[in-house]
Amino acid sequence: MAVLYLLLSVILIILLTTKLKVHPFLALFGVALLYGFLSGMPPEQIVASINNGFGDTIGKIGLIIIFGIIIGAFLENSGGAFTLAQTVLKIVGKKRVPAAMGIIGYIISIPVFADSGFILLSSLNKSLAKKAGITLAGSTIALSLGLMCSHTMVPPTPGPIAAAGILGADLGLVMLLSLPISALSLVVVIIFATKYASKKYIDPAPDITEEQIVARMKTAPGMVKSSLPVIVPILLIVSRSLISAYVEEPNELVRFILFLGEPVIALLIGVILSLTLPKKLEKSMLSTSGWVGKALTDAATIILITGAGGIFGKVLQDSGIADVMGETLGGIQIGIWLPFLLSAAIKTAQGSSTVALITTASILMPMMESLGFTTEMQKAIAVIAIGAGSAVFSHANDSFFWVVTQMSGMDVKTGYRLHSLGSAVLGISAAIFLFIFNLLFV
Repeated sequence: MAVLYLLLSVILIILLTTKLKVHPFLALFGVALLYGFLSGMPPEQIVASINNGFGDTIGKIGLIIIFGIIIGAFLENSGGAFTLAQTVLKIVGKKRVPAAMGIIGYIISIPVFADSGFILLSSLNKSLAKKAGITLAGSTIALSLGLMCSHTMVPPTPGPIAAAGILGADLGLVMLLSLPISALSLVVVIIFATKYASKKYIDPAPDITEEQIVARMKTAPGMVKSSLPVIVPILLIVSRSLISAYVEEPNELVRFILFLGEPVIALLIGVILSLTLPKKLEKSMLSTSGWVGKALTDAATIILITGAGGIFGKVLQDSGIADVMGETLGGIQIGIWLPFLLSAAIKTAQGSSTVALITTASILMPMMESLGFTTEMQKAIAVIAIGAGSAVFSHANDSFFWVVTQMSGMDVKTGYRLHSLGSAVLGISAAIFLFIFNLLFV
């Protein structure tokens, strides 16, 4: 019955968020409460699980999410993200626009949400396609899938951070592993965009002039300054994981580096660096109605959903379902495919990659040991498998689907044929690369 209640809970979450349009926080919280009663937990234990689940989860990753979104806000509003885009284009070359847009999207979506990144780069994408005399379809799909690639798999994007926090995975190790896996997947989707999507002609008809681009670039920070808020936190967090793994007796200097590599501290340093991006830092940028205020508003929804996912996971954990699921799934040897398929099912049904990441991690959290995800490497692999699944299948219930199609002039049928199919190619290719890595090295 516990397994049946779990399946019903997942279905109920999907129905509430898709059909009834209930906010994911309310859906996750309500289903967690319902599951607790159905599974026979005492009322006082349900209350304790709710409080502990929410508090523990937010305590681990709440500030990280906030700092990551503030960094993204300053990059976007200062023009720093545009500078990063221009630099990558110079390296790759304007003749390879789809590849360039895929790489740009991959980089930008680490600190900036995929929707915001696409909106930010849409005018540039159209202008470059027009200059190169190519269809807008290829570069648009490369950009959208490049954004999805890092958005679903690479911390410090909020979804992977949340999943890592819920599953207790080492964030630095998740970063180290997600970068090559997602990069290989990026190559696959660039080929998909170049060889398949580019066969469909869409007139770029750029809505931004060269004069406007030049004017915007005049106030944008330089490449080095623009990249520091993104690169420095990543380097600090990865360094901490490497030092923790290989240094047994750290001295004072090493301890200080370990302190700087704590995700909260590393992202705080990124925030401080992002304050240098505007040409002139004004008080209004830090106000409730300014860049920081809007960033905190955006962060609130993700934090609430993440906390509710923590509640759901804690209720599942305290209900004793881990033992039941261990017995049920013990003989099913599908390894990483379980988190991948579960995440893909939730993503396809309700549209949000972040919700799919959080919900899947919450479901798997009490079962990690029984499913064989016990070492730090196995936990990191599970997080990335969930991330790969959360890319499959972006369609009409995903807000990003509409951003991509409406801003590029695609009709819905073309959107399904190019963007939706491409998201499936992205997720499945990432899962295959991860599976191969798991077979060879773990």
